[in-house]
Amino acid sequence: MENTVISDNIKRPQKQYRGRFAPSPSGLLHFGSLIAALASYLDAKSHQGLWLVRIEDIDPPREQAGASDKILSTLAAFGLHWDEEVLYQSQQSELYRDVLNNLSSNNLSYYCQCTRADIKKVGGIYQGHCRQLNLQQNGTATRMINTHAINHYNDLVQGNVQCDFALAQEDFTLVRKDGLFAYQLAVVVDDIYQNISHVIRGCDLLEPTARQLSLFALLEQPAPKYGHVPLAITDEGFKLSKQNKATAIDIKNPQPALISALKFLGQNPPKALSFTHTEQIIQWAVKHWSLANVPKSQKIIFSNN
Repeated sequence: MENTVISDNIKRPQKQYRGRFAPSPSGLLHFGSLIAALASYLDAKSHQGLWLVRIEDIDPPREQAGASDKILSTLAAFGLHWDEEVLYQSQQSELYRDVLNNLSSNNLSYYCQCTRADIKKVGGIYQGHCRQLNLQQNGTATRMINTHAINHYNDLVQGNVQCDFALAQEDFTLVRKDGLFAYQLAVVVDDIYQNISHVIRGCDLLEPTARQLSLFALLEQPAPKYGHVPLAITDEGFKLSKQNKATAIDIKNPQPALISALKFLGQNPPKALSFTHTEQIIQWAVKHWSLANVPKSQKIIFSNN
C-alpha cells in the first residue's frame, strides 16, 4: 500500500491510560448514562489515568438545543470532572474528510446507492452490491471495503464476545446519503486522535465494537481495550435511553443516584456514604473500584420505586 491509510497528524503515541465518555446531545443524561459515565471515570481514575469527555454532535437533526452544556454541567454536579478540553465531533470534519480521502486513494471505499429497503429485501445485511459500480458521490453513501472482518474479541467485563459473522463482514457506512458522517467513522477517528487506550461503556455497543475493531485494523491503528457494563432496563423491559424519554438525573441531589449507580455496577458502598458529599462518594468509589465486580449480565432491571 503506497499511501498511509490514516494521516500522520492524528497519530499519537500511547503512554498511559486514557479513557473517555462520549454522550450524544440528543437529550439530557439519565440513570443509564450515569452508569456508563461513572464506570468509565472510575476505571480511568483507579488506574491513575486521564478521563476525557467527547460530545458526539454530528447528527444535528437529532440534537436537543442546549443539551451539550447541560450534559457537561450534570457531569460536574456528579463529581465527574474531565482532564482535557472537551472535544466536539462537529469540529472534527477536516480530520474525517482526511481519513476518507486516504481510504479512497487506497481503493478501500466506494459510493453506494442502496436504500435500507433494498438491503432489507436481501436479508438485512448489505451484500456489496455497489462495490464494483464506480458510482459518483452525488446522492450516495460512502462504504468501506471491509478487508478485516472481526466477529469476536475479548471484553474486559463480558469476556469472549462473539458477534454475527455475516454482519461483521459487511461493508458498513462511513458517510450517510445525507452527507453526515457515520458514527463508526467518527468514533474510531476520534479515539485515535485522542489516543484512547480504554473504552468502558454500555452493552448496547457490543456489536458495533466489532465493526470499530475492523475499522481500526483497516486504518492500521491499535484499538483500545473495551469493557461493556450492563444496561439498565425498566420493569417493562425497555432500555433507559433518551429515545425512550428516560428521566434526567437530578443535579440538585446527586448522592442517591451515585449510590444507586455504584450498587448497579456491583460495588458495595457503605450505608454511611449516602450521607456524605458527592466528592467523598467519588473518592471512595475510585479507591474501591473493581471492574471484576461489575455484573456480566448484559441487562439489569432498574426500578425508580
